[in-house]
Amino acid sequence: MNSHMILRVVGKFLIPLIVIFGLYVHFHGDFGPGGGFQAGVIVAAAIILYALLFGLKACKEAVPPSWIRIGMTLGVLFYVGTGVFTWLLGASFLDFDPIHPDIDHAMGQHIGIILVEIGVLLTVATVMVAIFYAFGSRQPEIMDEEQDF
Repeated sequence: MNSHMILRVVGKFLIPLIVIFGLYVHFHGDFGPGGGFQAGVIVAAAIILYALLFGLKACKEAVPPSWIRIGMTLGVLFYVGTGVFTWLLGASFLDFDPIHPDIDHAMGQHIGIILVEIGVLLTVATVMVAIFYAFGSRQPEIMDEEQDF
């Protein structure tokens, strides 16, 4: 019998809710406080909670380090790609008006901000998990005087 069964059952229930809350913070970020950075930290916290409850090995099987590297790359590409796209449309870098040119340009601004914030969300979440993986994978050094033979 596992002594952490209650924590694991509650964690399995809470982790999807934490991710949904992170998405809420992300998509509500252009209307109020929040955005990509806060949402990225919340999503990373859900993954780190999974690692704390089920072990680092199980977490690396669920979210492999290769996915983390891809997420970091895609996040930066979303951010920079949105700016380059606006350049190609003849505007300044990250000037979202030409993305959807209408009378008041509000829709272009909204779409551009969402794309940039998706890039920030991906980058922050995956970098936080990569840092956790790096520190969690370290083995402590055992000095000769601390060893029990």
